Amino acid sequence: MDTASPSRAGSPPPAADRVYAQVKHGILDRSLPGGLLLTEGEIADRVGVSRTPVREGLLKLQAEGLVHLIPKRGALVVPVSPAEVEDVLETRELVEVHTAARAWEHRAELAEALRPHLEAMRAAVDDPWAFMHADRTFHAAVVRSAGNEVLAGIYDSLRDRQMRMGVANVHGSSDRIATALADHERLREALLGEDREDWLALVRDHVRRAGDRLRAVR
Repeated sequence: MDTASPSRAGSPPPAADRVYAQVKHGILDRSLPGGLLLTEGEIADRVGVSRTPVREGLLKLQAEGLVHLIPKRGALVVPVSPAEVEDVLETRELVEVHTAARAWEHRAELAEALRPHLEAMRAAVDDPWAFMHADRTFHAAVVRSAGNEVLAGIYDSLRDRQMRMGVANVHGSSDRIATALADHERLREALLGEDREDWLALVRDHVRRAGDRLRAVR
């Protein structure tokens, strides 16, 4: 957490960081669904901390739009609206296509950098959550290769929000995982070619298909 003091190497993370991480994980994997009211006492008991770090962790989650703090009641997990789904998907496409165009300038280096992410995806074909993480790091590597840290930060936030919308369900079957893996293989192969427009079209189509699958499971 940004406001927490750094911990010594090997020591447990600060209490507020643990609150933030555990509650955020529950929101993203939807074990803490939208509309649920969390009390400070419940969170403190769950994480094993006092109420002061709970408030600190919840403030950061509120800043990210994941909860809404209600005085003397607790934190409401903000539900995902259909409008938010469309906004996130539209913004993700804008960011990914723009950064893919910039990334083409050093495509050989990027193709090599994507190799371990593809290997992680192949190793996770039987684990939807691990596959989803490898999928995310693959795309984040493309975005970061454009050299714009502001866009990279926006992208990380978008993927957090998309996880809440059911990405685990999108990758919840072996057929879907196989299709997603093949898509990513083609993306990397395009970087080894000479057709910039083909690369950009593949990125755009991939993001749009992912959005269509997400809408279908909601």
